[in-house]
Amino acid sequence: MCVISSTACRVKGDQVHQQESHVISFEGETVILPCVYESSSTNPNLFWYKQRPKDFPKFILRRSKYGSGDNGTEFNERFHSTLNLSSSSVPLIIQ
Repeated sequence: MCVISSTACRVKGDQVHQQESHVISFEGETVILPCVYESSSTNPNLFWYKQRPKDFPKFILRRSKYGSGDNGTEFNERFHSTLNLSSSSVPLIIQ
């Protein structure tokens, strides 16, 4: 689940688009989950969360225009992402 947030609050019209709801791969393969966003903010913050049925969302990582962002501790080694401002995307890479 990819979520967008402006620096102060959610701006009307901000959206994220995830075209693939399911991705299947074999153990050991790298998986890329695409996420394209629309935001009127000059400094959007993009968050990835993992949520299992009947459970709370778990923070994976945050990326923004300025700085490298941060990762949740249990997702530090295998989960990566880069905010691409030119394509308005923040794909999640799982290794």
